[in-house]
Amino acid sequence: MVVRQRSLIPKTGKLQLRSLIDALVSDGMIFRDAAENALIQPRGADFSAQHPMIQIAAFDLEWKKRPGKKLSPGVLAEWLSEQTGFPYYHIDPLKIDARAVTQVMSFEFAKRQGVLPVEVNEHEVIIATCEPFIRGWEETVEQVTRKSVRKVISSVDDIQRYSVEFFTLAKSVSGATKSGERVGAGIGNFEQLLELGNLKSPDANDEGIINIVDWILQYAFDQRASDIHIEPRREQAFVRFRIDGVLHLAYNMPIQVGMAVTSRIKILGRMNVAEKRKPQDGRLKTKSQEGDEIELRLSTLPTAFGEKLVMRIFDPEVLLRPFEQLGFREEELVRWHKMTAQPNGIIFVTGPTGSGKTTTLYSTLKQLATSEVNVCTIEDPIEMVEPAFNQMQVQHNIELDFADGVKALLRQDPDIIMIGEIRDLETAQMAIQAALTGHLVLSTLHTNDAPTAITRLLDLGVPGYLIKSTVLGVMAQRLVRTLCPHCKQESVISKEDWQQLTHPWNAPPPSRIYRPAGCLECRNTGYLGRSGLYEIFLLTETLGEFIANDVDLVKFRNQAIKEGMHTLRLSGAKKVAAGLTTPEEVMRVTPESRMK
Repeated sequence: MVVRQRSLIPKTGKLQLRSLIDALVSDGMIFRDAAENALIQPRGADFSAQHPMIQIAAFDLEWKKRPGKKLSPGVLAEWLSEQTGFPYYHIDPLKIDARAVTQVMSFEFAKRQGVLPVEVNEHEVIIATCEPFIRGWEETVEQVTRKSVRKVISSVDDIQRYSVEFFTLAKSVSGATKSGERVGAGIGNFEQLLELGNLKSPDANDEGIINIVDWILQYAFDQRASDIHIEPRREQAFVRFRIDGVLHLAYNMPIQVGMAVTSRIKILGRMNVAEKRKPQDGRLKTKSQEGDEIELRLSTLPTAFGEKLVMRIFDPEVLLRPFEQLGFREEELVRWHKMTAQPNGIIFVTGPTGSGKTTTLYSTLKQLATSEVNVCTIEDPIEMVEPAFNQMQVQHNIELDFADGVKALLRQDPDIIMIGEIRDLETAQMAIQAALTGHLVLSTLHTNDAPTAITRLLDLGVPGYLIKSTVLGVMAQRLVRTLCPHCKQESVISKEDWQQLTHPWNAPPPSRIYRPAGCLECRNTGYLGRSGLYEIFLLTETLGEFIANDVDLVKFRNQAIKEGMHTLRLSGAKKVAAGLTTPEEVMRVTPESRMK
């Protein structure tokens, strides 16, 4: 039996730098010489005022147990937890009810004691601290809350950061609530309760509302969100973030504050604040804390309890990526490059909303937009302003639709045209005319898979002979969540489950696959990030023979597979075999392969 050496950390009073260093050396976490050298280095006056755990992290000491890695505040907090016997608690802001925890104590009290409430239930309050042996405050909290206190260890920088964020947000919400406390359920609420007296809504330009909006946006950027939802309910408004394709509740606030937040964002997006009965679209541009410009596309919708607002986040780093980062395998990339290298013709990208079509098209256009060619786009709306393109936006209020836009673009001497979406015969005809007159056209369709794009064009009224002469190929795509590399675990897959994924190939299953486990890096979801699945066919002469008004889609699909097309599920199966995702995730996002 291994006997753990007694900790050198004193069990009373504040943590001291010297004793922590000695304990880290004794526990084999750091090298003695490196630590002693760091201690004698001259530091600024502010350095000595910082918490000793912050000081040690600033020393940039190598983690002896993992050569090449440094001791971060998180690693130090986990080590302190082991040394002191208090549980370690990773602060995930998406899993903390900020409204509830900030009612436990004041910000001044939390800051003075170096603590942060992280959970509140019927019987106890869980409070994170980085000073486990300072005790006097516990009794005060228990008397005020009438609940028992349970202490946990958390990273110092997390406690300091989220204390400021949570309490500042709570103060802003409280101030905004008081300014509009006489509001009923909100303008536009179908169950509006009449309140006697002067109704007063929080001003969208109040400092509190401005702070809330700033917090929501920055919080979403930090959490890698792709969409922000602000959803009114009878008494509250929910703020939800879509992360890796899944929605997470981020915050809830009083309905009148939610209304004011929506109004504030509408003002920033140059939308009609007074109009709450009709859907509206807008956009705004902002910057992340790192200074990167980020565009947001805004959309409002009148619902039973008021206006619902959705903001889609377009981060240039996400929207313009190398093809390898998008998830293309080598053979898929060869096929895609073969199509996009043609001087004229039409290429379609298909898939549902949120499947990554825009990212694929922008990344492709970015590569094609050299100084020798003129790239023009017609979009509804423009997803992201890119200096390398000439972009035009559909404007229905002045009757400028996709068809009119393409007609105008054809007079602009274009080489490559991107049409946001082909929705009707007129737009399809203009796209075909552009392809016939020597232009490369890229566009999107909403279909379940690649072969179905042909029947969609036929349904729109495009003659089969024009499809044969202009369409270069079609690519369908989906986004699948990828396994967290920090915690994925080896597993096996049954022959039946593997055949369901790879039908009709019936390839032997891999010797091992991986399953999600869950860790701090992925918020215990087991997944971190997303990757593309692709189904690509080139419209060859052989495939063209199948195109007619009564096209047999099954035969067309089978022929495309014979010519090298991999279905979305097979593309997913290859990622499963490579250890990138799971069979369940592939089955969730891909349609069933329909083949005889």
